[in-house]
Amino acid sequence: MRIDCIGGGPAGLYFALLMKKARPNDEVIVYERNRPGDTFGWGVVFSDQTLGYLAAADPESHAQILDAFSHWDDIEVHYRARVIRSGGHGFCGIGRKRLLRILQDRCREVGVDLRFEAEISDVAALAAENKDGLIVASDGIHSAVRHAFTDTFRPQIESRDCRFIWLGTHKTFDAFTFLFEETEWGWFQAHAYRFDRDTSTFIVETPERVWKDAGLDRMNDAASIAFCERLFGRFLEGHPLMSNAGHRRGSAWINFQRVTNERWFSGNVVLMGDAAHSAHFSVGSGTKLALEDAIALARELTSRPSRLEALERYEAERKIECLKIQNAARNSTEWFEHVDRYTALEADQFAYSLLTRSQRLSHENLRLRDAGYVRDVEAFISRRAGVGEAPVPPMFTPFRLRELQVDNRVVVSPMATYSAVDGVPGEFLFVHLGARAHGGAGLLVTEMTSPSSDGRISPGCTGLWNDTQGAAWKRICDYVHQNSPAKIALQLGHAGPKGSTQLGWQVVDEPLAEGNWPLIGPSAIAYGPQNQVPMCMTADDLSRVKSDFVQATRRAVECGFDALELHCAHGYLLSAFLCPLTNHRDDAYGGDLERRLAFPLEVFRAVREVFPASRPISIRISAHDWAPGGNTADDGVVIARRFAEAGADLIDVSSGQTTRDAKPIYGRMYQTPFADRIRNEVGIATMAVGAIFEPDHVNSIIAAGRADLCAIGRPHLADPNWTLHAAAQLGYTLSPWPVQYLPGKAQLERNLRRAGPVDLPG
Repeated sequence: MRIDCIGGGPAGLYFALLMKKARPNDEVIVYERNRPGDTFGWGVVFSDQTLGYLAAADPESHAQILDAFSHWDDIEVHYRARVIRSGGHGFCGIGRKRLLRILQDRCREVGVDLRFEAEISDVAALAAENKDGLIVASDGIHSAVRHAFTDTFRPQIESRDCRFIWLGTHKTFDAFTFLFEETEWGWFQAHAYRFDRDTSTFIVETPERVWKDAGLDRMNDAASIAFCERLFGRFLEGHPLMSNAGHRRGSAWINFQRVTNERWFSGNVVLMGDAAHSAHFSVGSGTKLALEDAIALARELTSRPSRLEALERYEAERKIECLKIQNAARNSTEWFEHVDRYTALEADQFAYSLLTRSQRLSHENLRLRDAGYVRDVEAFISRRAGVGEAPVPPMFTPFRLRELQVDNRVVVSPMATYSAVDGVPGEFLFVHLGARAHGGAGLLVTEMTSPSSDGRISPGCTGLWNDTQGAAWKRICDYVHQNSPAKIALQLGHAGPKGSTQLGWQVVDEPLAEGNWPLIGPSAIAYGPQNQVPMCMTADDLSRVKSDFVQATRRAVECGFDALELHCAHGYLLSAFLCPLTNHRDDAYGGDLERRLAFPLEVFRAVREVFPASRPISIRISAHDWAPGGNTADDGVVIARRFAEAGADLIDVSSGQTTRDAKPIYGRMYQTPFADRIRNEVGIATMAVGAIFEPDHVNSIIAAGRADLCAIGRPHLADPNWTLHAAAQLGYTLSPWPVQYLPGKAQLERNLRRAGPVDLPG
């Protein structure tokens, strides 16, 4: 077989090497349009895992790469007047030119045909000529091959907000170093690391707006480099900055391009490396992913009976692995695009937020790397929480809203149990909430409770519109207060267009088989084609609903609830007003976002007026609709800001469920970035929710300042004592257990000590 590799970067060279080794009789050609020594960038970084893959795939080149590596363990953050250092990270760096030379020489050794200054102008013709062979598109982030087959690969290319310039310097850094400098135009940051004995990579990055305001768009490359030398002069210690981008056209300052492709191969043409995917340089995974692509494709081609099967398996495997890195890289990219969002944080928390920005490196991961650093962070969080100098897991620090103080940052998330009769919370809910009150969480939030009969999601949902319901809720509140340190909040909401549906264990969001009640909404738009069309609310309807919320709030006060949450998320009534996909009104309550906010804000103000000033009110919002034409994350910030201005104390940050067309990007802690942004841009306390299921998640979120509380849902269904068990796993013995359960506490802690340290995944 003949294999044509278009692009002589690490991916193309390594794949060519592996294929020629495995099948010496194959003709393997690499076409590279540049000269052998031309390259963009200076050093590249590998993990120990990737080195293991290289050792197994080609021990000869691995030995040379290993011999050329520079090793370092620490990350150092320079922020304002502080230098914060964390160890145990285990990086390896190598010069990109050196890596290419090693791979070029190794390719020649095994017989690969390397052709430099050779540009393929007609990929389709080459593919047709080599129809029985393989065309490998390893031609980088601006792949001409990908462009030629756009209709098949269906790429999505997103240009990110920051400009960056990739430089080098003979100033050697003994740690992976992040430098932050504030200017009159905004913040600049540098990513610096040594990759050989006397040379370091030095990447300078800043948002597009700052780049333009500083006049860098009007400077040539030499002037830009001089600007960076002045800006970071105290760190460079007289060493100049150097560019090796002379072979590139245009400015050395570029925007990062995030590349994804729906398909990775078409016939005998296959994408690899940056042509297939890209991950922001701040996670140091671009070359890693490229080499791992090469290993995977070579393995599949040499072990599968057909080319088609090999390409299918390669695409399936690598798309998943790359997506994991790309999701982490997206979080990291956004952090660096919005450094100014975090500059109100104190240096200790700023550095921790930086280290954990991708959500891949967690609190317990950091403890394994540098226990002393984590102790310092925990002591800082403890001091901030007013509990003294001793290090405490961040999730077990107290938090205060108005005059309400919760003992820790764990919240039992509101979850519908569909177990009420005529809106009355019966014995099941009494036991359900009582058990979780004993389980250690600082705050319980009830399931969404309707202020009226027609506002329920299902016949099994709770309400608070009559005295019978009020008495049942008071019994629950009294039990929680008399038998546990937990606090309890009522989530109050009207189902609107999503009402009159089946119980959760039947068919979710589907109408009742019989006995449906009429629905109301901001507009006559059904949640889905199978759902009822709600009646468009009249002025009388608006007045009645607001009055119902007020009356339910008064009853909540009588019941003894410590806090209130107004449900403005997930497509229910108040959320339907906020969402442009479900609110098509042409009056004062529809149109632009400010008008769509009007009715939810009216309801909130009316509720706030009758709820005691000493008790907080939170607002649950969908910070992103995940649907074309819906609210975006920017809109979520505006919504949160308006509620904060109206007097809300906390934003419970969820997303989606406003339309059946929503396509969320799921993953662990996938909604936490929205909570992070709202907390640090709006300046209001937030509660993170969504795929938070480990103590490590909670500690990481709280320590980084991404949220103030964490709502834990399904884990509390599986384990009412989730928080107490988390304390025992972490070796935190001060979490209060019910006295009746103290023998169990002692045995659990003893058994965990005997078992040794618990590996908490992160």
